[in-house]
Amino acid sequence: MSDSLLKIENLSASIEDGEILKNVNLEIGKSETHVLLGPNGAGKSTLGNSIMGNPVYTITEGKIIFEGEDITGLSADKRAKKGMFMSFQNPLEVPGLSLESFIRNAIRQQSGKPIKLMQFKKQLEETMELLEIDSSYANRALNVGFSGGEKKKAEILQMLMLSPKFCILDETDSGLDVDAVRIVGKGIQEYQKNTEGSLLIITHNAKILESLRVDYTHIIVKGKIVATGGPELIEEVNKNGFERFEEE
Repeated sequence: MSDSLLKIENLSASIEDGEILKNVNLEIGKSETHVLLGPNGAGKSTLGNSIMGNPVYTITEGKIIFEGEDITGLSADKRAKKGMFMSFQNPLEVPGLSLESFIRNAIRQQSGKPIKLMQFKKQLEETMELLEIDSSYANRALNVGFSGGEKKKAEILQMLMLSPKFCILDETDSGLDVDAVRIVGKGIQEYQKNTEGSLLIITHNAKILESLRVDYTHIIVKGKIVATGGPELIEEVNKNGFERFEEE
């Protein structure tokens, strides 16, 4: 593994009165792509949200270390400023705030520097074209009236524009048709090729992984990571499901 970017040590997390994650350990190096697989209710999204600092989830034990700094107690917005990003299963609609304005403000908050407007607009236009998003969507309210596929493509657009150090993609391919999966996959490929950032892809659909470089695959069952390997684990799950891992 290359230099460590994110390190999770003995992480346990709960929501309300129920513990979901149990002593999870995970290390992600710079420029690496990790895939997290598991049956429904295994804790996949809980792990992603806990890493990102979602206040709905309570960390009861352990640490989250990002670039050598303990960020366990940091709020989600402060984690975002440090270069962390999460694409959600169900992106929220934000009336009154255009997609373009949202991305521009996010870049300004992350960098702390003024934005060169013409350069930004050119990059936005090129990235929207890559993702086959109609240019008119830049001026539409964020996710309002967007189809499921359009919302997911807008999330990948944000990722490419922000170019974060670390991205969590939480079932970004969920509910997408074949064409949308292809386009989202193309956007993730673009991130892999043109940044030194790392990815944690949470998914149950191996189709989106076919065109991507995967360094490590993790299987999570009942809140615990029970197996770690390479892309061969994806093939095993595709053929046989999670039965072997649930028995361990």
